Amino acid sequence: MFLGGHSYGGRQSTMLCADQPGLVEGLLLLSYPLHPPRKPDQLRIQHLPKLQTPAFFVHGTRDPFGSPEEMESALSLIPAKSRMLQIEGAGHDLGFKGKATRDGLPATVLAEFQKFFGLRLLRN
Repeated sequence: MFLGGHSYGGRQSTMLCADQPGLVEGLLLLSYPLHPPRKPDQLRIQHLPKLQTPAFFVHGTRDPFGSPEEMESALSLIPAKSRMLQIEGAGHDLGFKGKATRDGLPATVLAEFQKFFGLRLLRN
């Protein structure tokens, strides 16, 4: 079983798993809100050093809740296996509501998620 969410839902998922190791096999985190927009001094990383659950992050390069460099720094705090898939030019919504969806972004995210976790899922 996997757990995840977009933005605050992803943050809540990481906090839950940091407190309950082994709860799920892994996390799928879309647009993790590393800090409030324009407030990089208010990092939301206190629980990350306790996170023992493998985590796959999907993050836009124009997300105001954290730059790719800030995200990479935060991921280095996680002792479990983690990876970030950067979506070039995407903001906090990752473009799922616009052009990126037509360009196959959901399929790309699924393929990379499967690769990260070594999964082979059935497709229709």
